[in-house]
Amino acid sequence: MNQYDTTAPALGALRARVWESVTAFDEAATIAAVLRALEDGMGAEELLLDVLAPVQGRVGREWAAHRLTVAQEHAATALSERAVTAVALHPSVRPAPTRGRVTVACVDGEWHALPARLLAEVLRIRGWRVDFLGARVAAPHLVAHLHRTGPDAVALSGTLGTRLPAAHATVTACQALGTPVIVGGAAFGSGGRYARLLGADAWAPDARAAADELARRPLPRPRPGHQALDDLPHLRDQEYTLVARSRPQLVGAVFRGLEHDCPAWRGSGDVGRERGAEDLSLLVEYLAAALYTGDEDLFVGHLLWTAGILDARGVPATAFLPAALRLLERELRDFPRATATLRAGAARLTRTPLTAAGTTE
Repeated sequence: MNQYDTTAPALGALRARVWESVTAFDEAATIAAVLRALEDGMGAEELLLDVLAPVQGRVGREWAAHRLTVAQEHAATALSERAVTAVALHPSVRPAPTRGRVTVACVDGEWHALPARLLAEVLRIRGWRVDFLGARVAAPHLVAHLHRTGPDAVALSGTLGTRLPAAHATVTACQALGTPVIVGGAAFGSGGRYARLLGADAWAPDARAAADELARRPLPRPRPGHQALDDLPHLRDQEYTLVARSRPQLVGAVFRGLEHDCPAWRGSGDVGRERGAEDLSLLVEYLAAALYTGDEDLFVGHLLWTAGILDARGVPATAFLPAALRLLERELRDFPRATATLRAGAARLTRTPLTAAGTTE
């Protein structure tokens, strides 16, 4: 077998071929391209992480910039997942396990499963026995699996910041069994800031770094008797709990206020208002997550991302977001941390240039 050319131009050309076939929804061409690369000598790990992962990242950016529809993004993602499966099932990519056992799962409520799948396959390639549990794994189900299998570690993936409270509960539940947890994904913030905040035993910025970390040394065993509140004493003020529980009522109140006060909202039509209601609900979820972590930047970042998405779709961010923030502040006037977070978001919204391509979610 020849050594595959992994120089930047060669990798770029392969990514371009895979991108063209994925966005043309040509499954045969996509699978043929990745299998040909394997047969020509490209390593499976490099193919997964240096070709398929960047292509999928581009799918997300193109959707954010409104150059792919939701349906096109879903179809491209499904095709990327099938390409990963084709690589994983190739006879040259199925080594016998020589290391320990790792459980790989997504946080409860997290439906972006491809990053976790990539990690699972990289770990298998490197000789680990891997249990990949997929998307949206509730903590009780994960704990039951750990009782049965006794892995050396759990690798937990999360993309959406709204799932950080669920991630914290999952990390704490795994650690209560004595199982260390390594986390990764955009949900855990730049540099893993929320991973440390929520008491994870390790954090990695990507699948390659996570596999390296697990190979370097056994993760430290969790400290006994650890409780979630030990990490986040500010939760004693109950703001997070009250905002999270009242999300439907808050969304309804803001919706009605926009109907009354915001001409742009009223003129957006039934479909526009329905999508706007979804944006409002997610905005409140991010506000709750910011209250949970005690970090207003979590909410502000999502607010700016939402504004960029709206602008890319021809809906000026000023059409309803400032009014929505004012209405939320009015509803939450007795919640000092919540109102301070909303004001910080409003201030950033008025002074930050917004482009969907330049934001991430």
